Amino acid sequence: MQRVYNFSAGPATLPLEVLERVQRELVCYEDWGMSVLEISHRDPRYVEILDETTSRIARLLGVSDDFEILFLQGGSRLQFTMIPMNLLTAGPAQYVLTGTWGKNSLAEAKKIGAVEVAWDGELDGYSRLPAAEEWTAADGASYVHITSNETIQGVQFAEFPETGDVPVVCDASSDFLSRPMPMSRLGLVYACAQKNSGPAGVTLVVIRKELLKRCRDDLPGYLNYANHAKAGSLWNTPSTFGIYVVGLVARWLEEEMGGLAAVDRVNREKAAMLYEIIDSSDGFYRGHARADCRSLMNVTFRLDSPEREASFLAGAQERGMVALKGHRSVGGIRASIYNAMPRAGVERLAEWMEEFRRRS
Repeated sequence: MQRVYNFSAGPATLPLEVLERVQRELVCYEDWGMSVLEISHRDPRYVEILDETTSRIARLLGVSDDFEILFLQGGSRLQFTMIPMNLLTAGPAQYVLTGTWGKNSLAEAKKIGAVEVAWDGELDGYSRLPAAEEWTAADGASYVHITSNETIQGVQFAEFPETGDVPVVCDASSDFLSRPMPMSRLGLVYACAQKNSGPAGVTLVVIRKELLKRCRDDLPGYLNYANHAKAGSLWNTPSTFGIYVVGLVARWLEEEMGGLAAVDRVNREKAAMLYEIIDSSDGFYRGHARADCRSLMNVTFRLDSPEREASFLAGAQERGMVALKGHRSVGGIRASIYNAMPRAGVERLAEWMEEFRRRS
C-alpha cells in the first residue's frame, strides 16, 4: 500500500528509514534471538540501547554533565503535575500562557501550589507571544514555565526569554529536537515523543542536576525525578520499545540529517513554502499566528467558510495528504510539518493550496 503524507499533529509521521529499520529488526534484533519488544529492561544488551539513546540525545542538544536525561511515561500531562510537585518549593511558579497547552499546564499546577500568570495571550486569541517589556520574571519565583511551541494555535518562541536566576521550565513537546536549544539558560525541558522524536508512550525530561535537590523524599515514588535519575530511567519498567525507536530517530537526526542546526534550516525552508502562499493569497488563506510568532512545526490557517475548508480537506486526501484538519477546539486547517515530514510532502501541499485557490 502506498504511504500517504501524514500531517498529523501527533502521533506524527516518522522517518521512513527508521520505520524500515524497525521492520527489519522487529522479530529478531541482531543476534539476540528475540525482539526488542521481548527483552528485559535490566538485560545489559538493552541497557546498552538505553545508554546509546541517552548519549545521542545529549550530543544533539549539546548538554553538559550538569543535566540528567530521563525517559518517563505519562506524556506531558503527567509532567504538568510532576513539575510543580518537584520544583515548586520556594516562591510561586510563574506561567507564560501562549496557547492551549500552557493553559492546561497552569490548571494542573494550581492543584499543587502557588502559581501566578506572568502573561496571558487569550485576549489576542493566542495569536502572538509576549514582547520583552510585557512581562518580567519575579525575583524569588520557583520557576517560569513556557510552552516553546503551541501545537494548536501555531505560535512558537523564536528566542527563549531571559529570566536571570529563575529557572526556565519548557514544554517542548512539539518542537523538541527540531532546532538547537539554549540549554545553558534552561532548567528543565520536557517533551512527549510522538511529535518529533519517536512514538507515543515515551516522555523525555532533560533536567539540570541542581534542580534535583528540590525533590522531596515524601513524594510518591514514580513522581520523584530524583528516583528516576538515580536509577538511570530504570526505576520502573520503561517504554523499552519506544526508547529504542527514539534512539533510531536520534541516530537519523545526527547521522543522516547532520544535527539540529541542519534540521532547523530544512524546517525553516519547509515552513516558508506554506507561509509564502498564505501571505500572497490576498486573504484567501488567513493565518492564525502573527507573522513574527509563527510556528515552524504547525502551520495553522483558515478559509472563508467551513464548507470551503471541508472541500480543501477532501481534495487533499484525494491527493494523498491526510490529517490536515485543525484541532477540534479551533477548527480550520493545520499542517504539522515536523522533522520527518519530507520536503516532497510540503511541496505537494503547497501545490494543492495554489491549485485550490485558482479553482475557487
